[in-house]
Amino acid sequence: MLQYPSISFAIITFGLAGWVHSLSTFQWPNPQLAYTDKLIYESGLNLLAQGCPSRDNTTVPAQWLRIAYHDMSTHDVDDGTGGLDASIQFELDRPQNIGQGMFDSLNDFRNFLFAAPFFGMADTIALGAVLAVAGCGGPLIPFSAGRVDATEAGPATVPEPQQDLASHTEAFRRQGFTPTEMIGLVACGHTLGGVRQVDFPLVVTDTEVDVQTFDTTTNFDNVVVSEYLQNTTQNILVVGPNVTTRSDFRIFSSDGNVTMQSFLSSDTFNETCGNLIERMINTVPSGVTLAQPLSEPFDYVIINPSDNPSRTVTMLWADRQGSSCPSSGCTSPSTGSLQASLGIFGGIQGLTADRNTFNATINATTSISKFWFEINENDGSDPVVVDNGGSGFVIEQDSVFIDNSRSKFVFLTVSEISYQRLVVAVRGDASSSVSITTFDPHSDASTPPYLPTIMTTNLQLDDSNPVEGGYTFFTANVTGTVTFLNISGNVGDVSYAQENFDMTVVDFPFAQISQ
Repeated sequence: MLQYPSISFAIITFGLAGWVHSLSTFQWPNPQLAYTDKLIYESGLNLLAQGCPSRDNTTVPAQWLRIAYHDMSTHDVDDGTGGLDASIQFELDRPQNIGQGMFDSLNDFRNFLFAAPFFGMADTIALGAVLAVAGCGGPLIPFSAGRVDATEAGPATVPEPQQDLASHTEAFRRQGFTPTEMIGLVACGHTLGGVRQVDFPLVVTDTEVDVQTFDTTTNFDNVVVSEYLQNTTQNILVVGPNVTTRSDFRIFSSDGNVTMQSFLSSDTFNETCGNLIERMINTVPSGVTLAQPLSEPFDYVIINPSDNPSRTVTMLWADRQGSSCPSSGCTSPSTGSLQASLGIFGGIQGLTADRNTFNATINATTSISKFWFEINENDGSDPVVVDNGGSGFVIEQDSVFIDNSRSKFVFLTVSEISYQRLVVAVRGDASSSVSITTFDPHSDASTPPYLPTIMTTNLQLDDSNPVEGGYTFFTANVTGTVTFLNISGNVGDVSYAQENFDMTVVDFPFAQISQ
């Protein structure tokens, strides 16, 4: 008997009693969208943005929103180059990108180690902007993944406060924004944060001030607008002693304050900001295609929110031979459930989730061809079937895969080194071969750019695990920070592959070794 990777399945509850359906419009497997879904709702970035936390006399979200705009500002609508592509990592030596907050933000993004082959630093910067806005009370902005990280710096095109209105208008036009949208994007960006004296001494001339904030609140709101129109603003880019650097004043008043007057409506302000910031983070080089936007969880099932201790969730599967399992499928009940925190978005949307886990032992000979789930309230109603739109969750091949029960997370107590010992099951004999290509987002660099490590390793025959059920086992050690890997196997004259295996969801047995 072989143990395939454990499967987890999340059920979301919220306040529409009796509404049962799957939000997913995507067919499984879709690693990029599933991973994006998890990062939006469950990544550690939520913890850093929740509640608009302060840092160094500004806020973390203000820093994240600033770096997103500065990264995007390399875009040239005329030739399709530049945009939000993480080129900011190569541009931090420029005066326009000055500030410790830039380094701190990139450190925030790299420290959670969730970059993937299809979700790099550019996507992380964009997600940071989305969470920054929502974490400070602003609108929920749909998020699309798929940006491509740059490998070099872009042009030095970030607008600077000493430039005149014509220069700013042209800079925003080149980025793809009209003069009216320029007013909106600046107002939306400057509802958070402020100007640091040490970085811009010609703007903030009072050396007793560390950060001169743009308005009197830390939240994402239209106070920056109302204080400007009431002539009570403290925005140093409006009323600063240096007339040359009053860039916000020139921009805000460029249409006679018509746009700013419209932003006195909180609804108008939030709707406009949501649309403009979404466009900002989706400004990418031509040739880059973003995935479908996510603004609600899709990799979950919504059910009646009532607490029902009688509810059961069952995994079912079909074998590959059509002989072992009945027509209704082999079954495995949930081995338990844990409440999943759904972060900033889930809190605003009023969602909670229980994650059910399954640990099925599959017959090695008859194997598995697909699986699905049933949710039974055990109250006389028909069970809810979750089956990937009717096709089931198909297992394309069973010849090469990671064996969860034989793989281990190893910790060496003396050296305090940890690693993952992977065991791959191959339906073949010792003449078979298998290799893995790992994606490790960890970087030893002390300063940006922070680049992942991609490595291909040939696995060795695993002498500690004898042949079982027609499977031979191969092994290799990988770092504990690997997020994804691809497996390639050759059995006889046939090649097999498993792509984008998500190492962030595995739960290998723990092994502690005294050495």
